[in-house]
Amino acid sequence: MVATVTSLAATRSSSASARCAKSVRNHRWRAVGRRERTSVCASPVASAVDGSVDYEDTSDRLKLENVRQSLIRQEDSIIFALIERAQYKLNRAVYSKNAVPVPCFAPNGDRASMLEYMLRDVEQSHGRIRRYTSPDEHAFYPEAQPPLAIPPISFKDVLHPAAEAININDRIMDMYVNNLLPEMCEGGDDNNYGSSALCDLACLQTISRRIHYGKYVAESKFQAQPEEYTELIMSQDAEGLMRLLTNQAVEDRVVRRVANKAAVFGTDITEDIPEGLALPIGSESMKLAPEKVGDLYYRWIMPMTKDVQVAYLLRRLD
Repeated sequence: MVATVTSLAATRSSSASARCAKSVRNHRWRAVGRRERTSVCASPVASAVDGSVDYEDTSDRLKLENVRQSLIRQEDSIIFALIERAQYKLNRAVYSKNAVPVPCFAPNGDRASMLEYMLRDVEQSHGRIRRYTSPDEHAFYPEAQPPLAIPPISFKDVLHPAAEAININDRIMDMYVNNLLPEMCEGGDDNNYGSSALCDLACLQTISRRIHYGKYVAESKFQAQPEEYTELIMSQDAEGLMRLLTNQAVEDRVVRRVANKAAVFGTDITEDIPEGLALPIGSESMKLAPEKVGDLYYRWIMPMTKDVQVAYLLRRLD
């Protein structure tokens, strides 16, 4: 009896030791996994789903005839996102390396910025459910995309295959942090780092989608004037392409439209609106000065959209 009890106790002790060792191994694995996932170098895009493609995009959102309406809807998303971000101060620490203690490091040991850490994590989460397999979506950190968790979707070939290689998100990030934010936000620090960064994610993703939609605009223009564009493409005349695709009258209308939208979206609407009310463009009561939104669109968003168009057109005949 004593021997049996002793044997049982030894067995339990052995099982407890095994569980403890397994727990330690799992803890270490998770720690290593966290370091690997949050480092700058990450695994390439791969699919964790076996088998053939079972899904097909049956929407009409990427058809060329719907490009204009899509661009107008994207304006709404961008303006709302900018207004949300403008309620906080600049909070420069969110965009500086080694400023906020986030668990994300570069190979050289530098701690990543809080914005980079949050954007990487969000893109990995969205990437698993195939967001960045869509031709109108572009990751800021495509090299860090994880395997897919669900089967991919097949999309109709609207664009030339060269479109897949065009991603200027590094320029968009630089423009947003160093140009857009300082002009839009009040200087200083209010310690709302998390809220500011969440707004930044919305701004960056919507602006990136709008700018890269230039590929669809370029394809639509090419199909409308194939002979004129083909001649310039054959000679690789980037300046000529820029002149041909630029329509100043249309750009001026876009600037006026986004400024008017910002005036409406940025006003506190009450239940009683006097008939014939004139919205106070540029007044201090606005959440974000409408003319500033129009200016940001004119100086940054539209020129970068045209850069994408030219980059696409130069390879349209490859």
